[in-house]
Amino acid sequence: MVVFSGTVREWTGTIQTKEIEYTAYQKMAIKELEKLTSEVEKKGASAIVVHRLGSLALSEEAVFVGVAAPHRKEAFAGCQYIIDHLKETVPIWKKEINTDKIRWGGELNADKN
Repeated sequence: MVVFSGTVREWTGTIQTKEIEYTAYQKMAIKELEKLTSEVEKKGASAIVVHRLGSLALSEEAVFVGVAAPHRKEAFAGCQYIIDHLKETVPIWKKEINTDKIRWGGELNADKN
């Protein structure tokens, strides 16, 4: 069994975070999360994913992924598949309240240019 627990981090490079707010289109988010676990389960594993919504403080858990498979290689691969695709396909939006300003989602990458 492999588990991943994503927590709210204080620093992203030189940007300091105070808190994060997650919002979602819940019906669609649940449907997309079920698709992700289904893809992993088609390969013989069992999977679960939970993503919290609302305001989260530093070090609080935002997302949990667990994958059980007969062999660790498949469990690691399933866990990575879910967390990587979750960010691409699940309608959950992240509002970062940083010490300098508020940023939405991938805006941190845009600030590096």
